[in-house]
Amino acid sequence: MEKILFIIPPSLTYDRFVSPGFNERVTVKKSGRYGSPITDMPIGIISLSAYLKKHAEVEIKLIDFNILLNKLDIFKYNSFVSLYREFLAANDWDQYVPDIIGISTLFTTGYFNMIDIADVMRDMFPKSLVIAGGGVPTNMYKRIFKESTSFDALCFGEGEKPLLELVAANDKRQFLRTHQSWITSNKIACQESFKYDFIHDLDEIPFYDYSILDLEAYGLSPTLTNYASYECNSHPFHFATSRGCPFRCCFCASHTVHGRKMRYYSINRVREDFIRLKEEYGAKIIGFQDDHLIASKKRANEIIVIAKELKLKLYFQNGIAMHALDRKMLEAMKSAGITELVLPIESGSNRVLRDIMNKPLDLSIVKRVVDDCRKLEIDTYANILIGLPGETKQDIEDSRVFLKSLDSTWFRVVVATPLVGSEMFETCIEKKYLSSNFIGCDFKNAVITTEEFTAKYIEQTAYSLNLELNFVENSDFRLKNYHCCPK
Repeated sequence: MEKILFIIPPSLTYDRFVSPGFNERVTVKKSGRYGSPITDMPIGIISLSAYLKKHAEVEIKLIDFNILLNKLDIFKYNSFVSLYREFLAANDWDQYVPDIIGISTLFTTGYFNMIDIADVMRDMFPKSLVIAGGGVPTNMYKRIFKESTSFDALCFGEGEKPLLELVAANDKRQFLRTHQSWITSNKIACQESFKYDFIHDLDEIPFYDYSILDLEAYGLSPTLTNYASYECNSHPFHFATSRGCPFRCCFCASHTVHGRKMRYYSINRVREDFIRLKEEYGAKIIGFQDDHLIASKKRANEIIVIAKELKLKLYFQNGIAMHALDRKMLEAMKSAGITELVLPIESGSNRVLRDIMNKPLDLSIVKRVVDDCRKLEIDTYANILIGLPGETKQDIEDSRVFLKSLDSTWFRVVVATPLVGSEMFETCIEKKYLSSNFIGCDFKNAVITTEEFTAKYIEQTAYSLNLELNFVENSDFRLKNYHCCPK
């Protein structure tokens, strides 16, 4: 039986954890104030685990260092590497000896943590295969192999089929040398190209393997408690009903892993999984992580009806395409008990939306959706992004004026982050707009400086917009809806 150990690195750098910025969410421990790691359920890993267990004899374990950081009462380490080594030694992981160690890294905030974990794993398990997958390995493989000798291979795109074939291979190292979805240093040197190996019918993936998760620990997710109506002890179950997104927003890199063509779970399959989550795990809240949930309005409405029948509460972490949120759809959501929506508005400037973001959205739609939500008593959380290449200070001012006219409940103002693989990242590289620390940046730390603005200006402007839109010009106070304010 093959032994597989999946590892999720911390979602923020060590420096941002021990010294969070003035504009960042913090976690208070007995030893002080620290940055807040993301503790969403890793649906990529639990999908991989379910698929492997269906087709092969495997034993799978998971270490999520975000969960560990969140649970620690006292943090006493001078580096994350010290944490890794002490945790692994104290819990006898050196006795497990996995055949394959898979490190999942979605965003560049985990880049250096991924490298360090690979080095620790290589030292502890010299005979194990050390691999990695996710957005970072797919898009940064050249840099990874240049900076680390600890990886045997990196997965290009989604990993279910490539990893299953690796597990089944008699000569795994030979297999890695020939399969086009596995990236190796030799293939890079030979300038070989790499190919996706997608599952096109997502019903082939079994029910997610939630059994490998510490479910109570994931109930502490700071993402969910950003919503006013959710209690801190809410236990969401993350889920995705589709993969892919046809849009070409300049700031997004999801297509580099999942492609642009939409692929779906069938409606019957969604119903079966919801029932199983409720009956086996007592689920009450489903958190969608689809990139484009409402690619089909009919299908989305059917999912909402299923949730209503099962009395499951839904929240949409990635937002929902606003052109699909007509009054009928919003009324269906309200009837199903949906009381909050994340609105991916991104900008209050039509020029920025159209000419810079490549986002198919007009501000007239934004105004209508926000007004409809207000009438239906659905709280709205407007995502706003500033500091893109090509954006001007006047664009930001135009956006400020428009956003102040909206009756959105809350605004989440963040700085443009150049995700590796996105069009925005390529523009920043081409025009030399990025600061040297862009690898560890997140949506609170600006790293783009253009002819129009500095990174510091964007960071300060995002902070001031947050204060102005959420407090000084708070819509509930302005409309005297004091009962809508969170406890």
